Amino acid sequence: MRVDTAPAQAPARRPFYTHLYAQVLVAIVLGALLGHFYPATGEALKPLGDGFIKLVKMVIAPVIFLTLVSGIAGMRELGAVGRVAGKAFAYFLFFSTLALIIGLVVANLVQPGAGMNVDPATLDRGAVQGYANQAHETSITGFLLGAIPETLVSALTQGNILQVLLVAILFGISLSLVGKPAEPVLDMIERLGAVVFRLVGILMRAAPIGAFGAIAFTVGKYGAGSLVNLGGLVATFYLTSIFFVLVVLGTVAWAHGFSILKLIAYLKAELLLVLGTSSSEAALPNLITKLEAAGCDRGVVGLVVPTGYSFNLDGTNIYMTLAALFIAQACGVELSWGDQFLLVGVAMLSSKGAAGVTGAGFITLAATLSIVPAVPVAGMALILGVDRFMSECRSLTNFVGNAVAAIVVARWEGKLDRQRLAATLAGRGPAASTAERAPATTIVGE
Repeated sequence: MRVDTAPAQAPARRPFYTHLYAQVLVAIVLGALLGHFYPATGEALKPLGDGFIKLVKMVIAPVIFLTLVSGIAGMRELGAVGRVAGKAFAYFLFFSTLALIIGLVVANLVQPGAGMNVDPATLDRGAVQGYANQAHETSITGFLLGAIPETLVSALTQGNILQVLLVAILFGISLSLVGKPAEPVLDMIERLGAVVFRLVGILMRAAPIGAFGAIAFTVGKYGAGSLVNLGGLVATFYLTSIFFVLVVLGTVAWAHGFSILKLIAYLKAELLLVLGTSSSEAALPNLITKLEAAGCDRGVVGLVVPTGYSFNLDGTNIYMTLAALFIAQACGVELSWGDQFLLVGVAMLSSKGAAGVTGAGFITLAATLSIVPAVPVAGMALILGVDRFMSECRSLTNFVGNAVAAIVVARWEGKLDRQRLAATLAGRGPAASTAERAPATTIVGE
C-alpha cells in the first residue's frame, strides 16, 4: 500500500463574504444607510433586531447551564471549583472598581457637563420614572432574593442569569459529589451541549438580519442630530472605553503573554454582532466556543464567562461614574470627594444587583443616583436621548473584558494552552466554528 508522504494541503480559504463578520458588517452599513435616508422605514425594522436578540436569549440559559455543569463536574475536585471562582471574583472586583475610578477621574478632568447650567426643576421626571421604578431590583436585598429561583426548573425558563448560575453551580457540585453513578447524567449533559451549540450555529445565520434591523431602527429613530448637544459626553465615554480596553486590558493581556489587538481581531465576528445588536449576550455562546478553541480549559471558561456577564461589567461601570458626574456638572451640583467615593461604593454594589436586569446600565444608574441624594435622578433625562448610542460601547467593553478575564484566570490555573492560544490569535491555528461547538478534545475550523 502506498503511503502519501506529501505535506497536508492547507484548507482553501473561503470567500470573505461567507464569513459571519463580513455579513454582519455589510448589514450594519446597509442598516445605517437605510435608517439615515428612510427614517420611518428604519424605525419599522425594529422587530428584526428585537426578534434576533430574543432568539439568542432563548438559548442563553441552557448554554450557561450545560457549560457550567459539565465544567464543574469535569473538574473532579470541588476544591478546584472554589479556587477558580475565588480567582475570578478577585479579578472581577479589582477591574470593576478600577473601571469605576477611571470613569470618575476622566469626568473630573474633562468635565463634559460643565457650563450647561440646567435647572433640575425644568427636567422631565416622567421620562425616567420607568427606570427609577425598576431601580429597586438592583438593591442588595433584591439582588439576593432575585438570585434564588422559585423552582429548580424556573431558573431555566425565566431568563435570569443569576438564577441559572446558582442552579448550575449546585447541580454541577452535586454531580461531582455523586461520582461514578452520575456519569451517565454528565454524558447526557455533554451530548445536550453539542445539540444546543449546533442550535446556536443555526441561529447565528440570522445575525446579519438582526444587526440590519437594529442599526436601521437606531439611526432612523434617533439620527445623528440627537448627538449634537451631548456629543461631548458620548465622545468622552467612547474614548475612555477605548483607553480602558487598549491600555488597561492591553497591559493585562501583555503581562499574560497575548495581544489584546489579536484577541479583538480573533473575536471580530462576535464584536460586530455585539455592535449591531447592542447586546453582549447575543455573542455569549460563540465567545465560550472560541475561548475553548483558543486553548482555554472548558471548566474555567464555563465558570468565568457566565459569571463575568453578571459581575464583570467594565463598560457599564465606566458609564455609571462618568454619566453621574456629567449630570451633576450639568445641574451645577458640586460633589465633594466624599460624595464621589460614596458614588463609587454604591455603584460597585448596585452594578452587581443589576445582573440579569434588562437595560441594566441605565437602570443601575437610576438605582445609584437614588441612593446618592446630591445628584438629582431627574437629571438622567439629559442623557436619555443618547443612552442608546452609548449602549453599544458598554456592551463591547463588557464583552472584551470578559474574554480577557477568562484567558487570565485560565493561565492562573495552569489550564491555558499557550501555544494554541498564540497560534490561534496569530491566525495559524484552528479557530472555533460559529456553526458548531468543538468537542473537548478537538477543534473545528472556522
